[in-house]
Amino acid sequence: MLFDTHFHLDLFDNPRSIALSIEQRKIFTIAVTNLPGLYSNTAEICKTLKYVRPALGYHPELVAKYSNQFPQFVELIDKANYVGEVGLDKYKKSDVDYFEQKIMFKKIIDLCAQKKDKIITIHSRKAEKDVIDIIGNHFPGKIILHWYSGSLRELEKALEYDFYFSINFPMTTSASGKKIIEAIPINRLLLETDGPFTNYNQNPCTPEITLHTLEAITKIKGLSEPGSSLLFKNFRSILTSKAFHSTNNINTGF
Repeated sequence: MLFDTHFHLDLFDNPRSIALSIEQRKIFTIAVTNLPGLYSNTAEICKTLKYVRPALGYHPELVAKYSNQFPQFVELIDKANYVGEVGLDKYKKSDVDYFEQKIMFKKIIDLCAQKKDKIITIHSRKAEKDVIDIIGNHFPGKIILHWYSGSLRELEKALEYDFYFSINFPMTTSASGKKIIEAIPINRLLLETDGPFTNYNQNPCTPEITLHTLEAITKIKGLSEPGSSLLFKNFRSILTSKAFHSTNNINTGF
């Protein structure tokens, strides 16, 4: 019962081979992309698979350079049940860059709200308050804050808005990450790797590493039962909206 809600399949040297390995291990995986122009290649790899799904992305750190790809994002949105990686990043960014990010993120959230039932995995580094405020409390889909590193105050607000939080292995080994994991109710926790941007035993993380993340979360939270069953219930819950009801048989794929 392993899953990965945020994995950069297309940034590995051998994405097809890795995708087949994920399929063989039956690990439900959301393969995020960083630009609309990169979505189709990942979608092509995933089209015959049951356990790997492509996500339509527009990474905030690429928005300023590739703002001309938004029409392509609009064109593709109806083909994508999953959206990511999108969001905001204020870390060492100019005011102009961040302003452009906010404009694009608002467009993306407005479009996804119109379409409804999208599952979105979101980047929020040093911009947590703006991300939460832009999404608001009535978004008609599912929001996952990926690798959250903000304040506990903003975390509480996100919980009030029914957001989820995806946890990767490095978060389970740092003091700040453990503090965040402790603060999140078990029913709002999900798994991610963010591979290849994270490592385990000096190798880029791939979805099977989520087993070690689960073990660490179980210990941090002091769970009396295996974290796998509890977190897998959360994963199932993000797949229950109307858009996925007819296609998301968790036993055969998603």
